[in-house]
Amino acid sequence: MLRRLSLASLVVLILVATVLPGALVSAQDAAIESVCLVTDVGRVNDNGFNEFAYDGMNLAAEDFDLDTTFIETQAQADYPAHIATCLQEGYDVIVTVGFAVNEATAAAAAENPDVYFIGVDQANPDPENLPNYVGIQFREDQAGFLVGALAALMSETGTIAGVYGIEIPPVIKFRRGFEQGAAYINPEIEVLGVYIDNFVAPDRGAAAAEQFIGEGADVIFGAGGPTGSGAILYAASEGVMAIGVDKDEYFSTFGGESDDPSPGIEYLISSAVKRVDQGVYDMIAAVAEGEGFPESQVYALDVANEGIVVAPPHESDVPEEVTEQVQAILEGLADGSIETGVDPSSGALLGEETAAASFMVDDVSHDADLTTALTGAAEVPGPGDEDGSGTAWIAVEEADSMVCWQIQVADITLPAAAAHIHVGGADVAGDVVVPLSPPGAEGTSTGCGEADAAILSDILANPAGYYVNVHTSDFPSGAVRGQLPGM
Repeated sequence: MLRRLSLASLVVLILVATVLPGALVSAQDAAIESVCLVTDVGRVNDNGFNEFAYDGMNLAAEDFDLDTTFIETQAQADYPAHIATCLQEGYDVIVTVGFAVNEATAAAAAENPDVYFIGVDQANPDPENLPNYVGIQFREDQAGFLVGALAALMSETGTIAGVYGIEIPPVIKFRRGFEQGAAYINPEIEVLGVYIDNFVAPDRGAAAAEQFIGEGADVIFGAGGPTGSGAILYAASEGVMAIGVDKDEYFSTFGGESDDPSPGIEYLISSAVKRVDQGVYDMIAAVAEGEGFPESQVYALDVANEGIVVAPPHESDVPEEVTEQVQAILEGLADGSIETGVDPSSGALLGEETAAASFMVDDVSHDADLTTALTGAAEVPGPGDEDGSGTAWIAVEEADSMVCWQIQVADITLPAAAAHIHVGGADVAGDVVVPLSPPGAEGTSTGCGEADAAILSDILANPAGYYVNVHTSDFPSGAVRGQLPGM
């Protein structure tokens, strides 16, 4: 039996067949005895993503009498060493948390076929040959869509905002879903947002929230670990409505059950919850009971199987009719009558290709078309993937501060982790100046977005000073890039 973990009690039991989609295969016959968890960058008690995975592991340990341990990660470069420690100590199951550890987990799974690997926010790159590795994936776009709709229903100023962590697919999906959900309720709503290149910078999250509140936002969505939590703690302390992410932040961040909850707890109107605990529990249970992982090597959680949920309003003043509207949208997402309009893999808007195509022709004028070949370390200075290749087309419209792009890549790990235009030079890790949506599993990315006017002016004046860069979770060794051509 697998235990269905409710947000409140974590006690309801359900059958394996109702939890695990698709057929199951067994990677090994012996029952497991131990689990080792490697966190994403940050602490295991981060009140969010890492802690939720840790909760799922501990509940499985209780039910199946397993020995457990965890290793906290301070830098992405430490992932392979942490996984190696788990292996050296003989753990049967290794849980790795976060998109950035995908490649290191896959490599370890290939070298250790008798050990089970469970990757949160990851994809198995070779399911046929890696039956011991499952990726737990979530429809963050659905979670974002639901709380975006809630934000639009609650906003009085017509301006809302999101403070996000590092620009990787799960975070992109949260952002795009939030923006799409808000537009579903109010097509005229203004949605502000920013990516912050650190998941553990609550001070920067708070500063971003302060800026957006100054620009008129009356609902702040924080989706970036402790960085996002910093944003919503600041907003709520200022009497501005806030929405959390991953866990129900009423309990984890605001201390809702404590004697001294955080100031402004009554302004936390919900959280977009990814049931990371459920995913980790279910996959440990599957191997503990000898059932094995799903044959697809993907365990997908969404609103239909309650892997994506919306936290209740708790002490906040959310009208019942608003709660009912959000519930109706959730049901529509579950039965397919409502769609987010967001690619569930890359986070790209499904309509972006049309927008970019319009930009390419005369529907929208633009000042420059810049096309460059993307190559790996064998062809350009700096580290990269020697086999990687591709093409990037960039169109710049200075007056509207607009950039559109089409990217096609091959022979790198997909979906890509990130794509952007950065300041040129031999160092591939130059300052990012224009973020682009990363190529998805098919190797393509198409889109349009606003950019800093001064940066675009300089790109037009000196395009050869800038590079397009696409990289995998194993940056920089998985990078391809190309220098923009002179004009």
